[in-house]
Amino acid sequence: MTRAGHAALDIELKQLKSVERPAVIKAIAEAREHGDLSENAEYHAAREKQSFIEGRVKELEALLSLAEVIDPARLSGTIKFGATVALVDEDTDEEKTYQIVGEAEADIEKGLLNIKSPLARALIGKDEGDSVEVKTPGGIKSYEVLNIKYV
Repeated sequence: MTRAGHAALDIELKQLKSVERPAVIKAIAEAREHGDLSENAEYHAAREKQSFIEGRVKELEALLSLAEVIDPARLSGTIKFGATVALVDEDTDEEKTYQIVGEAEADIEKGLLNIKSPLARALIGKDEGDSVEVKTPGGIKSYEVLNIKYV
């Protein structure tokens, strides 16, 4: 994963442990004071939220402990993990820029492309000026690699 992705997950983990977890524990304690737990909606909602938080904390701890942080600024050459790639759709001339990142940090809305996605797999090993065909649910798309940066 990239350094930025690792930092974002670490911030989320700290937020869950220092803010969310204590807040839900307090909410459970308050709900218990209301009496009968079997019909106490606040109690059940708080317990459900606690379960989600604990699951996410375990997931983040596992991801962070196994993560190999790669600094894209130290890389160069053809497209590989960490590359920021400018593409042009050969049919529509629409330009898009993506950074190829790990699964845990991927967010297509922010231009962070999952390394396991069909587009990223097709781009790996390509160079500027190369054409790439990607099989998508809407049919085959063709892209030309305009620029490769490692930031």
